Amino acid sequence: MKKIVLAAGLILAMASSASAEVIRHTTPGSNFPILRAVEIPPEATLVYLSGVVPGVTNQDAAQGSPESFGDTKAQTVSVLERITANLEALDLTMGDVVKMQVYLVADSSGSMDFAGFMEGYTQFFATEEQPNFPTRSVFQVAGLANPNWLVEIEVVAVRD
Repeated sequence: MKKIVLAAGLILAMASSASAEVIRHTTPGSNFPILRAVEIPPEATLVYLSGVVPGVTNQDAAQGSPESFGDTKAQTVSVLERITANLEALDLTMGDVVKMQVYLVADSSGSMDFAGFMEGYTQFFATEEQPNFPTRSVFQVAGLANPNWLVEIEVVAVRD
């Protein structure tokens, strides 16, 4: 009886120490760089990053002006560079991001610049250097804490 219990315990210990992988489900028939779904193994740790806003992208512009923060593409790149740095400080990478929520401010015409956002986004996700991409939602909002910010992004990364 002791041998059976010991063998069962050894099997259970081996199974729990095996590292299951994150499963990323792409959308069939689509090359759009977001996931349809992602499965996280129970032993993985989720890391939630607070919303990140852009830094100054144009040092030559008047301090605090809209031009100092740039357009949607420039702000997206700035935000994703800041997220990259935050992740690296936690020993994670953009490849570990599994969920993203994006807040884009509508311009004077009442529309968000989704194309500008995508130009910045595709520099960080689904590239040759970093082929992973997350599940993602993009929301048009009336404004952010600073009236010159056009982009805020929050992410969830997985440590497995």
